[in-house]
Amino acid sequence: MLASIFTILFSSSLALAAPSLKISGCDVSKAKLSLPTGQTQLVTPTTTAPAFIGIGVGIQNYTCASAGTYSSTGAVAELFDISCLNPSLYTDATELVFDLWKVAPKSLTAQQVINDLSLIKSPVILGQHYFITNPITGTGLSPKWDFTSASEKGHSNAFVVGAKAGDIVAPTNPTTDVDWLMLNGVQGDLAKQVFRIQTRGGQPPTSCTPGTPDISVKYVSQYWLFGGSF
Repeated sequence: MLASIFTILFSSSLALAAPSLKISGCDVSKAKLSLPTGQTQLVTPTTTAPAFIGIGVGIQNYTCASAGTYSSTGAVAELFDISCLNPSLYTDATELVFDLWKVAPKSLTAQQVINDLSLIKSPVILGQHYFITNPITGTGLSPKWDFTSASEKGHSNAFVVGAKAGDIVAPTNPTTDVDWLMLNGVQGDLAKQVFRIQTRGGQPPTSCTPGTPDISVKYVSQYWLFGGSF
């Protein structure tokens, strides 16, 4: 299944890139971030251009709180470069990858996704997304996008730790799809801002029984990274 996801992204990029048939690392500085109208939480950057655009494939993790609802404990995802796709196909590619990810075996863990895909050694892999202890306060969790072992290997500062600056419910289906986010970079040189948009999946059940095991929910989303030094 992982090979299928990779093959679709790889083949689509190869077929649609022009004129040099590049499959990754295409210029996205002219790409336009499309955000819902009538909201003020997510604001398209006007002083910087996109540096990376990728599809994240992974899981959202949750624990059952004492109130009987699930609380987020972070996420893990592998990011694919879609910069060489025609922008008009970004959403279609996101939905296609989610359809494949949904039918992957339940026994397949997020760490296996990362380990298996790392064996491909493909330039289509941008890097990983995961959570770390908040580097500013030393408590709580902060999201991190880390390209140091993939597309920007050898650059120790090719990461960004983000702090949420804006949040809206998913315009697609808020009961199943995690929120769209705007985050500001607080550490690392990979980006100044990160947007999570076009989310698919990731929402937990509405209630739970305290003491039940933690759960992981599959999700896919687009990540747009703006600014940075790369």
